[in-house]
Amino acid sequence: MSDMPPFSIPDVVPAYPLRDMVVFPQMVITLYLKPRESIPFEEAVHYDNLVLAVKLREEQHDNMVPALHDVGTVCRVSQFSRQADGGAKVQLEGVSRVLLKSFVQQTPFILARVEQVREFAEKTVVSETLVQSLNALLKIALSHGRPLPEDVIKMLDYIDNPARLSDLVTLYLNLPIDEQQQLLETLDPLDRLKKVYIQLTDEVQKLQVRGEVQAEVTRRVGKTQKEYILREQMKQIQEELGEEDPRVSEINELRKKMGEVKMPPDVAEVAERELRRLERINSASPEYTVSRTYLDYLLGMPWQVSTQDNNDIIQAEQVLNEDHYDLDKVKERILEYLAVRTLKEKMKGPILCFVGPPGVGKTSLGKSIARTLGRKFIRISLGGMRDEAEIRGHRRTYIGALPGRIIQEIFRSGSNNPVFMLDEVDKIGMDFRGDPASALLEVLDPEQNFSFTDHYLDVPFDLSNVMFITTANILDPIPAPLKDRMEVISLSGYTDDEKLNIATRFLVPREIEENGLTATPPEFQEGAIRKVIREYTREAGVRNLQRSIGSVCRKLAKEITQKKPARTTVTQEVVDELLGARKFFDEVAAEKDRVGVVTGLAWTETGGDIIFVEATRMGGKRELLLTGSLGEVMRESAKAALSFVRANAAEFDIQEKQFEDSDIHIHVPAGSIPKDGPSAGVTMVTALVSLMTRKPARRDVAMTGEISLTGRVLPIGGVKEKILAARRAGVKKVVLPERNRVDMEDIPADVKEKLNLVFVEDVREAIKSALKT
Repeated sequence: MSDMPPFSIPDVVPAYPLRDMVVFPQMVITLYLKPRESIPFEEAVHYDNLVLAVKLREEQHDNMVPALHDVGTVCRVSQFSRQADGGAKVQLEGVSRVLLKSFVQQTPFILARVEQVREFAEKTVVSETLVQSLNALLKIALSHGRPLPEDVIKMLDYIDNPARLSDLVTLYLNLPIDEQQQLLETLDPLDRLKKVYIQLTDEVQKLQVRGEVQAEVTRRVGKTQKEYILREQMKQIQEELGEEDPRVSEINELRKKMGEVKMPPDVAEVAERELRRLERINSASPEYTVSRTYLDYLLGMPWQVSTQDNNDIIQAEQVLNEDHYDLDKVKERILEYLAVRTLKEKMKGPILCFVGPPGVGKTSLGKSIARTLGRKFIRISLGGMRDEAEIRGHRRTYIGALPGRIIQEIFRSGSNNPVFMLDEVDKIGMDFRGDPASALLEVLDPEQNFSFTDHYLDVPFDLSNVMFITTANILDPIPAPLKDRMEVISLSGYTDDEKLNIATRFLVPREIEENGLTATPPEFQEGAIRKVIREYTREAGVRNLQRSIGSVCRKLAKEITQKKPARTTVTQEVVDELLGARKFFDEVAAEKDRVGVVTGLAWTETGGDIIFVEATRMGGKRELLLTGSLGEVMRESAKAALSFVRANAAEFDIQEKQFEDSDIHIHVPAGSIPKDGPSAGVTMVTALVSLMTRKPARRDVAMTGEISLTGRVLPIGGVKEKILAARRAGVKKVVLPERNRVDMEDIPADVKEKLNLVFVEDVREAIKSALKT
């Protein structure tokens, strides 16, 4: 025999370390590379498209060059393509064994000096016998079912080169990596052929044993089939004797139920197909349970089942007024829906979104709406939900698959037109499992949800009859496409009088019952409730008010169990005694007027609040210092305010030299709380003018509005919340932008009577209202 056909290989080629595989000559492999690993293959174009593929001796990341084996395979790069993640896909063809002599460089890629191995085997009787025996063994192995490409099978009869044949059979044997590397390092073709012959002999023996085992398995399967036939015969005998198989009874029960349930034709077809499949599945198989559960959901869904709406608008209005005080806009919207439903039987359910601070009654309002309409009520919380499958369900291919929460809750309710409340829609999250907010787009769109398809059911279900209600504290986190599908109804905070009415009509009776005081119910005086509202709670809603009333009731219950005389009346003095020292003070009334300190109004997600803007001046380099965790927009408002005051200094009798060699510091207390927004612009201008003119600012005058460089007062949002916050804090006059006058319709009449509301177009008017002369 002669040596292998000569192939010219450069002395120096790029090297790529392999960790979990060995490449042989004539072998074709595909590699998927990370971005950094593709450098040797990019540089291969300068080395006749050749790369050395050599196995690492062990896992080593810091210095991998000394760990490379001495023998590898030079491969031709036949295909190289970039992937979307920055990596690459490479196809290599093994060319020739080489000896790794030395390293030319190590970074940014390994460049190795190699020496080609000239494989030569003398043609002898031993070599010819080994080749023939190896071919015969290989064909025996193939006869036992081991696959091999058809073109390789044709080549076997024509290959008489020990080196080529040994490499080819090595690929077939699927040996451990270390043994493959030993064969690659066996440079003598005849020795390599002997080793391969021994390995192939072991493989053939294993295949023969496996064949005998397979024959035994086939014999046993035949026995199983025989048992199946006997069971079928037994089933016929049981039917003749009137003894029904439990599994058959279960199938018949499902078929009977399928005839009773009114399903859409396409759903009925799917159910029938699944039932026929269930009949063929062995009851002991896990697939039987999966199929049965799926049929239970299909047959249990309320495809045509709905509750009758209460169309008596007068009665509905009474129910709403019994459950909730005020909230006129929401009640009016529900009554409008009922009126339209009375005139038009088939209409799509509305998608309402209640937005407001915590404790104003958003969730409980959903229950009242369901009671008003006479519908089932469903509520799920979306807060912290991150898995899209919670909405759309899992596909049935997964173990433990279930429908999404939408379908699950409708299945449990047994009605296709419930009131469905999706609580905390502004607190949905997202991660690698998907985006639940995007999955809600179809659910909350009346133009699409008539054919909502859950991944588990895999058939469309009509959600257009469902009345969806979502709740949120703020609108900003809700994605714009989802927000666009909902009708937003804002629920602002309550005034003190409204809280008094809510406490008297709802909270006090509820807490008396909850704390076991119904036998001797105490009477809460109006002054006591007002004291709790003003001195122990400071909120837009009534949640803390309910907790405080509950605390009073619990302490009264404790006194009764200690055999103390039961108190029949809760006065202001009793509140002081039971709740302890007051928690909140009237910030405005408790403070005196100061120079450079102005009362402002702010909007927060828990309602409105008052803030104080303080300004002071000191020697420096004409810098503006801003503190108090101010956001970018609020910092820009401060700069605009200072620019306006400096530009109009003469108008306010401020000398220009006051700004020279001075630093101005603007601070908004409660520095740990982040603040942002443009509505403090007017307040900052007033504080600066008060500082420079040394005129004190009235503490009982609060203001809000965005400022322009020319002194115009621009409109702001959250007017009702800010006015209610001013009322709670004891403010007497509120300065507002003129263009916010239209928002006064939402302000309760008693609040407008007790506050002096001043509307201004120019900041100079606000300054006159706030500063003492």
